[in-house]
Amino acid sequence: MKKLVILISGRGSNMEAIVRAAIPGAMIAAVIANKPAAAGLDFARSQGIEARVVDHTGYPTRDAFDEALATEIDRHSPDLVVLAGFMRVLGDDFVRRYEGRMINIHPSLLPSFPGLHTHRKAIEAGVRLHGATVHFVTPTLDCGPIIAQAAVAVGADDTEASLAEKVLAQEHIIYPQAVRWFVEGRLRLDGNRVTVSDACLPGEGWVVPQPDA
Repeated sequence: MKKLVILISGRGSNMEAIVRAAIPGAMIAAVIANKPAAAGLDFARSQGIEARVVDHTGYPTRDAFDEALATEIDRHSPDLVVLAGFMRVLGDDFVRRYEGRMINIHPSLLPSFPGLHTHRKAIEAGVRLHGATVHFVTPTLDCGPIIAQAAVAVGADDTEASLAEKVLAQEHIIYPQAVRWFVEGRLRLDGNRVTVSDACLPGEGWVVPQPDA
């Protein structure tokens, strides 16, 4: 059984998708938020999952917050830390502490459009494809080794809101699948490259790093 800790900051819709996926061999040990009012905490509690808060506003420095957060995470001894809409930049020491066992989902086809406002950037750039990326977390923001990506078409009439909705629907598919691969031991991380053994693509628009032939 692989133990997961999921970090959220708000409604936690990706966390909810992972919980509802009921991944065999995975146990969600805790959901932790950096905001006491994070709506996703109520969902976690409704599912019988321990819901905790480490409020970033209660710490004088980012390092102090990182240390408190790590202490709470380590209390659950997770095999995997899942960032699901966790809107805090984590320090290098924190990230290295969970190297190779912390993943994130970003609403763009990385390396395009790292950071915030990805849907606006995609529309302004005139791209035809946009999407989401699941990746291992490294000290460089949104630059970790890519596990999987899902693409959606950008329509001429798309707005930030409509594009966000299309991408989020793919996030709710791609993230539970990536977690499943980790739990099943099918991910291999070699430097900046990830391969997935025997990966079955859930649908059109998916891109998954494949093992060498």
